[in-house]
Amino acid sequence: VTPPAEMPLQEAMELIQNDILPPLSSAGLLDGLDVRLGGAADKLLETAKVLQWNFILAAMIAYLLMASMFGNFIYPLIIMLTVPLASAGGFIGLSLLNVYLSLSGLPGQSMDILTMLGFVILVGVVVNNAILIVHQALNNFHNNGMDYREAVLESTRSRLRPIYMSATTSICGMLPLVLVPGAGAEMYQGLGSVLLGGLAVSTLFTIFVIPAILIFVIRMEKRKPGKENAS
Repeated sequence: VTPPAEMPLQEAMELIQNDILPPLSSAGLLDGLDVRLGGAADKLLETAKVLQWNFILAAMIAYLLMASMFGNFIYPLIIMLTVPLASAGGFIGLSLLNVYLSLSGLPGQSMDILTMLGFVILVGVVVNNAILIVHQALNNFHNNGMDYREAVLESTRSRLRPIYMSATTSICGMLPLVLVPGAGAEMYQGLGSVLLGGLAVSTLFTIFVIPAILIFVIRMEKRKPGKENAS
């Protein structure tokens, strides 16, 4: 089977599996036959399985790196809560892209390899904002002698502007990747929509979710000697 040049391989595979093979099987035309997708389609399935494990591996590496930097296993776990938020935002972004393509009379974007790669990239991108908040909160508590609650609130307040500045520039820079049509645009629209949606949703909710949890966890932190009256 050679799909049209403008049709992604993933879409062609879904068309065969969902629309062509089931009617043939129900009509008994495939009795005694073993039907499977091979060739480039087989390689695509193998790559998709590898990317699923790569997502888990990327999350584990990011967690262990942060644990070594913070010298703590709890704070990196709080930071990693941004990954589910980003993943949900990625699916939202992909859904909005399909709505946009449908209104434009264009074929929808399937979950191809580049789109799945976007979720792996998100793991290393969305944790940055939470790292800023957690690190500054700990710095306020240990070095500035602030109370637990005050340290977290001041950290969020002082990091709010740089977080939104960096997120806004990233989102605006990736918008053409999703919205501007042209040769090869269909290859990167899925990747761009996942990155846009994941970054937007995680940035929006990080400033609420991370400080709320951090206020309870930072109470276990012991103040460094000589910093009790630093404030």
